[in-house]
Amino acid sequence: MSAVTVAEMRALEARAAEHGWSEDRLLTHAGQRLGYALAAFFPTPGTLIAYLGKGHNAADAIVAMRVLEQVYGWRIAARAAWPLADWAALTRAKWLESLPVSLLEDLPDWRGLRRPLVLLDGLLGIGSSGALREPLAGLAGEMALLRGLGGARVAAVDLPSGVDPDTGEISTGAVTADVTFMIGAAKRGLLTATAAAATGALAVVPLEPLNPQPGGDFELICPLAMSVGKAPRPFDFHKGMAGRVHLLAGSAAYPGAAVLAASGALRGGAGLIVLHVPAAAAAVIAAKCPCEIIVRACEHPLELLENGPDALVIGPGLGALSGVFADGLLALLDRATQPCVLDADALNFLVQQERLDWLKPNHVLTPHPGEFRRLAPDLAELPREVAARRFVARHPVTLLLKGCRTLVTRHGEALWCNATGSPAMATGGQGDLLAGVLGALLAAATPAVSAAAFAAWLCGRAAELALAERGASEQSLTPSDTLARLGSAFNDWREGSR
Repeated sequence: MSAVTVAEMRALEARAAEHGWSEDRLLTHAGQRLGYALAAFFPTPGTLIAYLGKGHNAADAIVAMRVLEQVYGWRIAARAAWPLADWAALTRAKWLESLPVSLLEDLPDWRGLRRPLVLLDGLLGIGSSGALREPLAGLAGEMALLRGLGGARVAAVDLPSGVDPDTGEISTGAVTADVTFMIGAAKRGLLTATAAAATGALAVVPLEPLNPQPGGDFELICPLAMSVGKAPRPFDFHKGMAGRVHLLAGSAAYPGAAVLAASGALRGGAGLIVLHVPAAAAAVIAAKCPCEIIVRACEHPLELLENGPDALVIGPGLGALSGVFADGLLALLDRATQPCVLDADALNFLVQQERLDWLKPNHVLTPHPGEFRRLAPDLAELPREVAARRFVARHPVTLLLKGCRTLVTRHGEALWCNATGSPAMATGGQGDLLAGVLGALLAAATPAVSAAAFAAWLCGRAAELALAERGASEQSLTPSDTLARLGSAFNDWREGSR
């Protein structure tokens, strides 16, 4: 979905008005959709406290909280920055036409509230700018207190109050959200790394009258924006059509990386997975792999080209390479024409060999920030969005730049920003899993940019789903937890329910 500026969003709203959408109708539609989106992201009914300003952003929150109460069984309450008489007329009308809501006068006693506790930031909308002033600053501080001490999660309506929707600049005292539900369209500044600490995960609340035109230069990865992965497989589908993935991964020091990457290819839909591992580690890795994965001791990297793979994944857990095996990997990169994921130690190998000139259009690079710094030290201090674009201008590859806001691009195409994920994914092995999922999508003939974007979304969403379960936490999440929810993530993508 193309990201828009505030001016472009206002133009979309004006166009909707010209087509008969009144403010009341549009606001009601937005609030209802927001309620459904909140319920999908927080599937266990708990307590929601809406923090309300006086504008239409608060009205969206009021409609949404009614949906959560009446449809999903949430307990609801509200905190207001100003007396009802000071609210915008339409916001006041939405409040008055609803059943009575508990309007809290003071900081709630969070200890006795039904969990989860979700705070809905409806203080300010996209027309605001600058630092928060009282009484908004006090309510934002209260939300921070409940988030920090009371285990609350914060969901922002359209943007976290105090964050500039065009630049992503975070003002002093701005609300820190765990998820931001952008109404109608993605807001350009909120997709940037600058804003990520305040926005958390991103979601779009779809409103057909406000759909932006496709084909922008900055896009949000979400089911609304992409057709890949939506259609069911034909009934006569067979494993050959699903594609064959060959991986070169693992070592005696890092057997788990190979297992996770191959398991990602398995859960990502590949028809046949062959995991090539250094001979010294073959027995250990084979013992840890699911029985569906073929494990072969690899004496020379060119063995990966035998039996016609449809995609290659190279690098997870390989460790440092030298001698004949290193020469063989260079030969493999030179000869392979299939889509080829280069991850982890494959990227480090290219840097050590000073052979970035060997990068080709069939290569998909998946560096984390540290690996990207080694690949392009002169770009590492630039804003991530700028650095990604400049890297692909130099090299004819598809780039998936991992981080809290994963980016995907190649030269001449849009920069895609991932909407899903969590800080809980900051643990070893999540990238190995992603490489395998990406390999499976490439083997099924998905174009490289679409495959990379889809893989990033799937893994992030699978992690979110794992965290939604009562027994999981940001500290306890493992790549295996993410792996186990990939099927549900595929379903959410297909149904457009996130």
